[in-house]
Amino acid sequence: MSLKLATRVDMPKQPAEERRYNFDEVTLGLTPEQAKAEARRCLNCKTRPCVSGCPVEVLIPEFLALVVQGQFEQAQAKIQERNSLPAVCGRVCPQEIQCEQRCVLAKRGEPVAIGMLERFVADYAREAELRVVNRPQVKEDSPCIAVVGSGPAGLSCAAELAKRGYSVDIFESLHETGGVLRYGIPEFRLPEAIIDYEVDYVRSLGVNIMTNVVVGLSVDLQEMLDSGRYQAAFIGTGAGLPYFLNISGEALNGVYSANEFLSRANLMKAYRFPDYDTPLKVGRRVAVVGAGNVAMDAARVAIRLGAEEVTIVYRRTREEMPARLEEIEHAEEEGVQFRLLANPIRILGNERGYVRAMECATMELGEPDASNRRRPTVVPGSEFILELDTVIIAVGQGPNPLLTKRLEGLALNEKGNIVAFDDYGATSLLGVWAGGDAVSGAATVISAMGAGKRAAEGIDLWLQSRGEECCTDD
Repeated sequence: MSLKLATRVDMPKQPAEERRYNFDEVTLGLTPEQAKAEARRCLNCKTRPCVSGCPVEVLIPEFLALVVQGQFEQAQAKIQERNSLPAVCGRVCPQEIQCEQRCVLAKRGEPVAIGMLERFVADYAREAELRVVNRPQVKEDSPCIAVVGSGPAGLSCAAELAKRGYSVDIFESLHETGGVLRYGIPEFRLPEAIIDYEVDYVRSLGVNIMTNVVVGLSVDLQEMLDSGRYQAAFIGTGAGLPYFLNISGEALNGVYSANEFLSRANLMKAYRFPDYDTPLKVGRRVAVVGAGNVAMDAARVAIRLGAEEVTIVYRRTREEMPARLEEIEHAEEEGVQFRLLANPIRILGNERGYVRAMECATMELGEPDASNRRRPTVVPGSEFILELDTVIIAVGQGPNPLLTKRLEGLALNEKGNIVAFDDYGATSLLGVWAGGDAVSGAATVISAMGAGKRAAEGIDLWLQSRGEECCTDD
């Protein structure tokens, strides 16, 4: 007799016809009753495959058991043993290809909604002001570590080092903390209040964060290390350099990189103009080139900023889209259209230098390429015109060269990413580690956090091996 599995709980969300006109969070979270019901679906497997599927190895069965018992504060503490940003991860991490994909229930039905439950626990603790802080005692002669960047990799590395008893200074080039969490992810997916809460937790561990400091321009990292003030450093500067298509017309007014478009909307509050001094013109017809999460974010922001027609232009089919299925579905519900098997050839402008159209070609898929997706090729004579006011390019990004190009002796690969020589992220420079998008290229929040944690472990092992000579501050 087959065992009937309990149905997975659905998270409530704003109706599409309402949310497309506001920047409030789309998904509304679980109630305590829903969270307990969903956590009860966990089989508490002996092999615990979900844990190995998590880049930061959260003790998932243990925190789920605490949720079942209604011990939400203890569940939060259990998560934070391994993950310093649970409210963020519960919202934006692709659990469906990580911990949830490994869940045994996924073989016969739907996996346990681990991401939703992580978010519930973090939100419950935040709303009930149940801040869990086990601040370690930092010795006066403890080595001081410099962390460059306050994105997910930097925050994770800093938190882990602080938990191990080190003194940590984070240097952030922007006026706000959070890195890509702040400038790259819209308010309706990741509210600013959540980022503030998570950053405050890292601060509560004793981490000092300095904003408006551009390492590589304002200060020199090698000089910081040579001075003796810092005994090691971690570079977590992310991938903030946008890629373009290298086609004619990209310099026209009305063409944005997704990085610029989202930064102006998110970090600079363009969606609240004129209360904030950042205008962001989108026009009536918008095309977003690309089909990753960043492209979906840009398209959904454009809808909320008043665009009447927003179209995703993607050179492959829906099956090859790299965006999360949830984000694709939310975009469709909100009215975003999809023009698939299409690739831009050039952008056309009017006499005033503004975008008026984009010429594209129809594509067909051939054999798989290096990404293991079928390679798109142009169908001869298939060119067509899309009449547009705005084009947003969302085809990826690379590492910002401000620091990497100025740090003599730092090994980079052909794409400009920092080369890591071991699993901890050790670079070619003694005492310098790196991780996250600056090493891997644009990836997920949780993978960056995992890299930050591993780097902290590597730094700890290295400093311990050096002994007392690393523990001076002169």
